[in-house]
Amino acid sequence: MYSRQIVRVCSRHIARQPFRIQPLTLPAVARCFSRTVPSRTSGLLSISAQENSDADSNIEIELEKPEHAVISTFDLFSIGVGPSSSHTVGPMRAGKIFINDLLELGMLEKVRTVKITLYGSLAATGKGHHTPQAILLGLEGSDPETIDTGTIPSRYAAIQTNKTLLLGGKHRITYDMDRDMLWRWDQVLKTHPNGIRFSVFDEEGSLLATNEYFSVGGGFVVNDKTKVDENLFYKGVDKSIVHGARLHQHVHADGSAGVEGQQSSVDDELPPYPFKSGDSLLNLTRVHNMTIAQIVYDNERSFGYTDEDIHNKLMRIWAVMDDCIRTGVHTRETTLPGRLGLRRRAPMLYRRLMRGFYPGLSTPHLQAIEGGARPAGAIDAPDTEDRPNEPSSEGPFAGGIGGPKGSRAARVVGSFDHAILPEPPRKTMIPAMDFLSCYAIAVNEVNASGGRIVTSPTNGAAGVIPAVLKYIVEFVSDDPEKSVKTFLLTAAAIGMLFKRGSTISAAEGGCQAEVGVACSMASAGFAACMGATPETVLQAAEIGIEHNLGLTCDPIDGLVQVPCIERNSLGAVKAVTAAQLSMAADGVYSVTLDEAIEAMRLTASDMSVKYKETSLSGLATTVKIPLTVPAC
Repeated sequence: MYSRQIVRVCSRHIARQPFRIQPLTLPAVARCFSRTVPSRTSGLLSISAQENSDADSNIEIELEKPEHAVISTFDLFSIGVGPSSSHTVGPMRAGKIFINDLLELGMLEKVRTVKITLYGSLAATGKGHHTPQAILLGLEGSDPETIDTGTIPSRYAAIQTNKTLLLGGKHRITYDMDRDMLWRWDQVLKTHPNGIRFSVFDEEGSLLATNEYFSVGGGFVVNDKTKVDENLFYKGVDKSIVHGARLHQHVHADGSAGVEGQQSSVDDELPPYPFKSGDSLLNLTRVHNMTIAQIVYDNERSFGYTDEDIHNKLMRIWAVMDDCIRTGVHTRETTLPGRLGLRRRAPMLYRRLMRGFYPGLSTPHLQAIEGGARPAGAIDAPDTEDRPNEPSSEGPFAGGIGGPKGSRAARVVGSFDHAILPEPPRKTMIPAMDFLSCYAIAVNEVNASGGRIVTSPTNGAAGVIPAVLKYIVEFVSDDPEKSVKTFLLTAAAIGMLFKRGSTISAAEGGCQAEVGVACSMASAGFAACMGATPETVLQAAEIGIEHNLGLTCDPIDGLVQVPCIERNSLGAVKAVTAAQLSMAADGVYSVTLDEAIEAMRLTASDMSVKYKETSLSGLATTVKIPLTVPAC
C-alpha cells in the first residue's frame, strides 16, 4: 500500500528515475520546500546551501560548480500549441510527465482521484490562457508538439460534460472540474510564480503520490530540485532517450572549459564550446575564428544530432513558423476567441499590402514579393474578391497610385475656413515596417486562437522572430536555407544567455522577459544574416533588450491578445531597427549585452507582481474588464 507517501524528485537520479517515493516525513518535506533566493549564477533561482546542509553531499558539490548557458536550440525553439508557453505548453508537459512517472512506477491503475492545484500567475490568468485544457489533456497523454489543435475544444468539453478523465489514454477515472481543480491565485509557491501541484488518491482516499512542477517560461518545466540544473527536465518527458550532454549544465570545477576556448572530450558529455555570458561567447568566436551560429551548431552536434538531423530540425521549425504566418493571413475567421471579441487584422493587412504591389489586383496570377530564390511555401498573392465584412474601398490610395476607378472621394476632417487648413487623408507604404507588422500579427492571432505555434522563445512573443526571419527570406536573402539556419542558431545563443542570466518568463519578469527577449534574439539573428561581426551581433541584441526594459505584462481579461498581439508587431520592427543601429555604430557602444541582461534581472526583481502576468493592474484594470478567474 502506498498510503501517505510523497513523490520527490532528486536531481542526481532524474535521468534514470522519473521520481522517488519516500515516506512523508518532516525533513523530506522541508527539503522539498526549502527557501529560495535570487542568484546571479542561475537562470532562475538556486537552493540555499545553508538550509540544505542535510541534503545529499553530492548535490552540494554540484551547486559549487559554475554553470554554462548552453542548451539545445531545439529546446529553446520547440513546436507547441497556443496561446501561452508558460500557461499552456508547460502545464501540458507537466501533466504528461506526472502520468508517465506513475506509469513507470506501476501506480496508474491504483489511481481513483486526481487533485490539481494551480498557484500564482497560473491561477490568476490560467483560464484565459487555456491552462485547464492543457493540464487535463496532458494527463490524458497528449503532447504539445503532436496534439491535434482542432480537437482540443471538443475533448475539453467532453471531460467537463462526462466528468471523466482518461489518464495516460488508458485508465479512466471520475473527474469533476469544480471539485478537483483548485485555483490559488492568492498564493505563490517559493520556487516560481507558475506552480502546479498534482496529487493522486486510491479508492480509499489515501494519498498515493504527489509532486509539484513549475512552468518557468518557454515551455520548460522544472521542480524544486531540478531548478538547480534546468536542463534535467528539459522539454522532453522521457529522459532515458535523451543524450547525456543535454542532462547537464555544468562545466569543470575550475571553470576553464569554454571560457578560455578549451574543447572538452566527448567522454565528458559536455558541449565543445560552453559559454555562460556574452563575453565568453564572444571570446569563443575570436579564439576559434567562428561565427556565433557555428558555435551553436557544433554544440548541437555534441547533443547527439547529425548534420542531417540539425538541418531537418531547423527547417521543420521554420516550416511551422512560415505555415503559421500563412494561416494567419489567409484565415476566413473574423474574430478571436474570448470575451473581447477581438477582430482579426492580419488578413486585411495582408490584402492591403498586396494591393500596393499589385494595383487593383488585376493580375491575380502574380505571386507575392520574393527575394532571391523563392522559398518553399511562400505566401501567394491574395484572392481578388473582398471579404464580406470589409469595405470595398480603402480610400483614394487603396488600389495603388491613383486608386481604382470609381473610388469615392476621401472625407477631409477639419474646417476649411481656418488659417491652418486640414491635411487630406493619405496612405504611405513602408514595405519593411508593414510586412514585419503583418507577419507578427498573423502569428500571434494564430497563437491567440490556440493554433500550432513555435515557442520563440515563448508563445506570447512568438510573432517577433518569425516575422523578422520571414522578411529576410522574402526580401533580403539569396540563400534562404542558409539564412534560416544562421538566423535561428544565432538567435538561440542569445536566448540561452537570457534564460541563464535573467528569465524568459513573464510571470517572473513581465513582458520584457518575452517580447523584450524575442526582440533581442531577432535583432541578433538579423545582424548575423547581414554578415555582421559577432561583436556587432551582440550589440544588436543589447539594443533590442535595452529599449524594452521595464515592459510590463498586463493582458486584458487574462487573454494573450491585448496588448500582446500589437506588441509583437512593434517588437519585430524594433528588432530590425536595433540591428541597423548596431551595424551603423562601427563598434562604438556604451552598454554590453551582459550588462543589459543583468539590468533586466534587477528590473524583474523590483517589478510589482501586479505587472507579471496576473492582470491585476495596468491595461487589465483600466479597460474595465474584470479579471477572468473561476468561481470557487
